[in-house]
Amino acid sequence: MKKVLFAASECVPFIKTGGLADVVGSLPKYINKEEYDVRVILPNYMAIPATYKESMVYKSHFYMDLAWRSQYVGIMELELQGITFYFIDNEFYFTGSTPYGNAYEDIEKFAFFSKAVLSALPLIDYRPDIIHCHDWQTGLIPVYLHDSFASGDFYQGMKSIMTIHNLKFQGIWNMKTVSDITGLSEYYFTPDKLEAYGDANYLKGGIVYSDIVTTVSDSYAYEIQTPFYGEGLDGLMSARAGSLVGIVNGIDYEEYDPETDILINNNFNARDFRKEKIKNKRALQKELGLEVNDKTFMIGIVSRLTDQKGFDLIDYVIEELCAVDVQLVVLGTGDQKYENLFRHYAWKYSDRVSANIFYSNERSHKIYAACDAFLMPSLFEPCGLSQLISLRYGTVPIVRQTGGLRDTVEPYNEYESTGTGFSFQNYNAHEMLASVNYAKNIYFNKKREWNKIIDRGMAKDYSWKNSAERYEQIYNNL
Repeated sequence: MKKVLFAASECVPFIKTGGLADVVGSLPKYINKEEYDVRVILPNYMAIPATYKESMVYKSHFYMDLAWRSQYVGIMELELQGITFYFIDNEFYFTGSTPYGNAYEDIEKFAFFSKAVLSALPLIDYRPDIIHCHDWQTGLIPVYLHDSFASGDFYQGMKSIMTIHNLKFQGIWNMKTVSDITGLSEYYFTPDKLEAYGDANYLKGGIVYSDIVTTVSDSYAYEIQTPFYGEGLDGLMSARAGSLVGIVNGIDYEEYDPETDILINNNFNARDFRKEKIKNKRALQKELGLEVNDKTFMIGIVSRLTDQKGFDLIDYVIEELCAVDVQLVVLGTGDQKYENLFRHYAWKYSDRVSANIFYSNERSHKIYAACDAFLMPSLFEPCGLSQLISLRYGTVPIVRQTGGLRDTVEPYNEYESTGTGFSFQNYNAHEMLASVNYAKNIYFNKKREWNKIIDRGMAKDYSWKNSAERYEQIYNNL
């Protein structure tokens, strides 16, 4: 039985700020239980809901040196849906209402977490063959494994994998402070190790010292080796290209299933969507105070409202986008200028624009189920989950060809009648608008073709099953 420990800073259902939590929460459930004993270790944040807190069982505690100070480390355990979760407990580091706070506090917090994960292992009587680390918050685990833990028998031969969910976030701080916090010697603070552009970089340490580096789509694995997408680490990513693997994320097919989803108004499936899906559109139009009209082209957006997600493009052509035959439904929070942009247009065109400037899981499900199309014009997108959910719900994605969007949405070809969505290549507002207008044209004038696009999209399998098999392959090779 091979043992794999996932180490991460967030995980559904305990704590979530983004897609990382979905992956860490879903993937372990799909790894073959007969071959692998997969467990997950997380910080025990104060913000974790009380229902889970109350079910945790105390395992052990100890004191650990972190550079010059001694810190308390508690270990709690909880079993959920057949997976064992461990929580590293320390009230000083993990208080507050959110998992992340000030950068300088996070730098120390996740140095503590990384060292505590390795220190706790002998006490929980679980010796993983592989530690699967996620994002910069766990970047020091492969470094410590190579440093202060390398001499202990218990840790001999333990391997590490570093998964990059978004290269933009790297955990960067000045070298003197990081050296002081981590207790790592100056040997590690050179350009071929943790140093980058004069600072210390946690993610870089993880990339340099892990055995395998993975990221969340094939295209993104290729893109991050170029200066435009490489966020200053393209040279390192190219150097590690031989052990860099792209595996597209899946979505939880139990949670996202239009046939059984209790959060949507009307259930439907790949066979009856032609007459059943529309009922969700009518219900959402009514709920949001939009004009109730089957014929309107309804476009959904569920996203963080930031530049990365392409909102500067939308801003540039929003007047043309909100045409009389279109309804735009937006859900999410982010930069104030975009929040206000959508508020303004919802005021200006109240019967056809709905601005939901908050986050609601229930409303997101309703949008995926109700809309005709889903817009994702990202500048870069390591994987993206919204387009996968859209395909599952018979909502046609309109995306920019980058990262995971390129890998999962096949552009419609009217001559061969192939494709599952619409896409555009250049990061250009009018090119995006042309894609939207092309989609609209097919929707209004070639309804049978449009329904075939939905057929092909709903037939795709983006569950975790396929991705989990690829991770298993990596575990085996290691």
